[in-house]
Amino acid sequence: MNIRPALPPIVCLLSMLVPTGHSAVSTGTPFYGDPPDQTHPWAIHDRNRAQPKLVVPGTFSTAAQPGKPPSDAIILFDGTDASLDKWESDSKEGGPTKWIVRDGAMECVPKSGYVKTREQFGDCQLHVEWAAPVAVKGDSQGRGNSGIFLMGLVEVQVLDNYNNPTYADGFAASVYGVNPPMANALRAPGEYQMIDIIFRRPVYDGDKVLDPGYVTVFCNGVLVQDHTPIEGPTGHMKRTVPKAFPAKGPLKLQDHGNPVRFRNIWYRPLPPRAVEGGTDGILSTDVTKAKRAGIAASIRADAATLAAGSNEQMLRLAESLVYAPDTATSRKVEQLAIAYATVVKALSAAALEERKAEVTQNLRAFQYLAKANVFPMTFGPKITLEQISKSAGWDDKK
Repeated sequence: MNIRPALPPIVCLLSMLVPTGHSAVSTGTPFYGDPPDQTHPWAIHDRNRAQPKLVVPGTFSTAAQPGKPPSDAIILFDGTDASLDKWESDSKEGGPTKWIVRDGAMECVPKSGYVKTREQFGDCQLHVEWAAPVAVKGDSQGRGNSGIFLMGLVEVQVLDNYNNPTYADGFAASVYGVNPPMANALRAPGEYQMIDIIFRRPVYDGDKVLDPGYVTVFCNGVLVQDHTPIEGPTGHMKRTVPKAFPAKGPLKLQDHGNPVRFRNIWYRPLPPRAVEGGTDGILSTDVTKAKRAGIAASIRADAATLAAGSNEQMLRLAESLVYAPDTATSRKVEQLAIAYATVVKALSAAALEERKAEVTQNLRAFQYLAKANVFPMTFGPKITLEQISKSAGWDDKK
């Protein structure tokens, strides 16, 4: 509001109504949706909430050709010999894998052992395409068998179940030994199966389970695992036992004695959940309080870049109080709001009408702040602007 002591009082006050020409980047309207609460640091439709990152979508795969991954995907295998270097033997000795690259696919060499990524990761969106041998040999678990091991611990089964029944919890796209797929959506042997997995590992605090973790799986676009809880590492013939997982682990592919082929393997890391420090969803009261304090501090830092005493700065500082109280900020907002209301009250009818949009905006802000218990319902500037609005007929409902 740029009050300068050298100017006559009324000139000083009128200068508060002059636009500063400075506006913060805005992606919404402040003082709009329900305010933050004890477990949600954001207001509803909060303009201070981070925008989603830009990701360029990829393309879908066909039987003949793998699709293109999204722009932020981390490529684990793209069909080249060079990308095979991202994998190693899962033996104790480690070292290069004996699996081979043939026709753009990584092919299991029977009896050479599992392979695993050199890179380790946790929660992810994972895409894998696999194909069983064209020449059908064996039945049940002996036909086109492999496995996708998330973090090396949880197996999503790979098996040629095209006209080939087996035990339900060992079917293709089962969480092996835990949960059968909801459907058999496989294509014929030799054709690539498109597997998309959303994986969330279990999160523990000591022995306490904060989030059991989940696996969601699509097979050829068909939902086959719907947010299936993880009971622990999977295994053969033994029931899983709940246990804490490490933060990261490798992706493993199984050698089960069949020359299964894999192509177009990539993943996208997922953001942390609320229970592990994320900022979306229902948070603990302590985390919410800390996050709200951080949001308020960033808004006040932005307000400091605006013209001192301006209407814009007043509103930005007031916005910060929705997230966290601050005595000095409250006093400053109150002083500026009183000065603003005094100016508006002194305007002629014609000048007031010219400022209708601005005055109405500020009135709504003051009413929001009172409703959010930032200021009392008897907040002086709010009462003044309500009286002005009523006298001008702006609040008439038509």
